[in-house]
Amino acid sequence: MLRKCKKNLLVRNPSGLNVNWAQCVANQHDASIIVTDVMIISVEIGTTTRVKIKVRHNKPHLLAQQWFVKLPSLDWKARLITALPRLLQTEVRFYNEVAHFVPATIPSILAAHSQLGKGATLVLSDLTEGGAIPGKPIDELSFEQAALVLKQLAHFHSRFWNNVNQKKHFSWLASPVRLLEDFLGTALAVPLMKRGLRLAGEIIPVSIHESALQYAKNRRKVMRFLTQAPQTLIHHDCHPGNLFWHQTKPGLLDWQLVRFGEGISDVAYFLATALSPESRRLHEARLLCIYAQSLTENGVSDVNVAQLTMRYRAHLVYPFEAMLVTLAVGGMMDLASNKELIRRTTAAVIDLDAFTTTNDIVR
Repeated sequence: MLRKCKKNLLVRNPSGLNVNWAQCVANQHDASIIVTDVMIISVEIGTTTRVKIKVRHNKPHLLAQQWFVKLPSLDWKARLITALPRLLQTEVRFYNEVAHFVPATIPSILAAHSQLGKGATLVLSDLTEGGAIPGKPIDELSFEQAALVLKQLAHFHSRFWNNVNQKKHFSWLASPVRLLEDFLGTALAVPLMKRGLRLAGEIIPVSIHESALQYAKNRRKVMRFLTQAPQTLIHHDCHPGNLFWHQTKPGLLDWQLVRFGEGISDVAYFLATALSPESRRLHEARLLCIYAQSLTENGVSDVNVAQLTMRYRAHLVYPFEAMLVTLAVGGMMDLASNKELIRRTTAAVIDLDAFTTTNDIVR
């Protein structure tokens, strides 16, 4: 019966989120829960199809009634770009195998299942039922909010910092699928960069077009350089739309890109996307010191702020590329938010001359 229910968890579109499906989810928690109705509240299509549903059942004290469900994207372009690297399957496996080791605030899992060739379904408790507020990509964080996120990132990074045994235990995070993702990123870097620059128009000054294309042409070498540092588990997509807030405490959403990498890469992605350029310029140095101090307080030795700052500067090229790729592919983020994050990341790479740092590597 349990095996049958697991198979029935896999659905391809919101129409499959019916009473029988919800009963299979409930059965994994308590056999006495009886589901009587499922109502779809909202459907949002991006890199995945994200569905909020209301599930009526007889034991609300045992199981949440508002659920957040992630399915493969109904947008064919987004589905194409995410299917080969199996991004939703990666997130399902993260919640099943890794999440309970992560010292960060993350959503509560209700069910998660994937099957080769059949897709994946992830069911989480809806944050709003517990009083949390999901972030939006276009949010601008204050200095105080940014400091709280960096402290949580430092706590999370320190848990896995340079831990060879954990890296072996979660070796699937560097599996052939992840290598395929890296290969596709490199193979498509130049055409997607060209298309992104064209679509971005005047948001990106013509003066950095050549440097951006030079980076895209040499992406493999640059990425190799950006991994030559102590490794830890990283989120790798830490923009404000992948945060949530419970009172003043931040949490992290959307673990599709989780991997081993350099911790400062999460910091670069976060500061480049979550702060206005003006706020980032004003607080950047202090926030990097807060991250470094938090690493030390969490047991990481020999933290060098000057070296972290140098690596931070180099890692800024990735959030810039990620936002342009999002624009070039289309359908993965609200257009206004996407363009605003391009504006912010462009300001960051210009302010810190990030392309000079990375392009000097390949000369």
